[in-house]
Amino acid sequence: MGLLSGLMGNASEVDENELGKLLSNTLIPDENIEKAYRVIRDMFVFTNKRLILIDKQGMTGSKIEMLTIPYSKITKFSKESAGHFDLDAELKIWVGSESEPLSREFKAGDNINDVYRILSQHCL
Repeated sequence: MGLLSGLMGNASEVDENELGKLLSNTLIPDENIEKAYRVIRDMFVFTNKRLILIDKQGMTGSKIEMLTIPYSKITKFSKESAGHFDLDAELKIWVGSESEPLSREFKAGDNINDVYRILSQHCL
């Protein structure tokens, strides 16, 4: 079910062991991964210190962009739930004084509520 969910664009939880190699040179001392979610090839990684957005690029996904967002710099965030005809839910995160939010789509039934809850725990 996890592979099929990932291919369909659904958020699925990522195993911390899988992230260990990817983030071994990124995490600082006393920083721990709390939760991580995958949407197709992209990931949201919540640590006790920051949010890391991982964007795998290219055909093979070997090129990776990591965007670090300190929780203290998130000014607001929102979720738009999926409806009867609109099957996508959307998460928006505003960082600093930027007027345009970072936006990610989730399919209906995804873990958008879990992601929103984690953001609430760290940003409020």
